[in-house]
Amino acid sequence: MKASLVNTHIGNITIDDDVIAQYAGAVAMECFGIVGMANVNVKDGLVSLLKLDSMTRGINIALDENKRLKLDFHVIVAYGVSISAVSKNLIDTVKYKVEEFTGIEIEKINIFVEGVRVID
Repeated sequence: MKASLVNTHIGNITIDDDVIAQYAGAVAMECFGIVGMANVNVKDGLVSLLKLDSMTRGINIALDENKRLKLDFHVIVAYGVSISAVSKNLIDTVKYKVEEFTGIEIEKINIFVEGVRVID
C-alpha cells in the first residue's frame, strides 16, 4: 500500500494512492473526448479499454521528494477530436480538482494516448 501524507496543524492525513487514482480517473472520465482508461500489456503490446470499476490500473501515482504528486494517465480518446485540446482540458481539470480534493500539489501530469475509438 503506497500512500501520500499531508501534514496539518491538527495532525497527519494519509491518503492511499488508490483513492487518488480513483478520484483522478473519475475526473478524467468527465472530460470531453476521453473514452476511457487504457490497460497496457507491455509483454504483448496490447491495449485494452478498462471498465469503470478497474480504471485505476490506467493511472500511475507517484509522490516526489518535495511531497508533490506526479500522475501518469493512459487514455483512449474519441475519434475526430483534437488530442492536444483534450489533453490540455484533462490536465487543467485533473490538476484543479485533485489538488482541491487531496490538498497535495501536483508537480506533473503525463498523458499517454494509447488508442482512438469511434463513439456512437
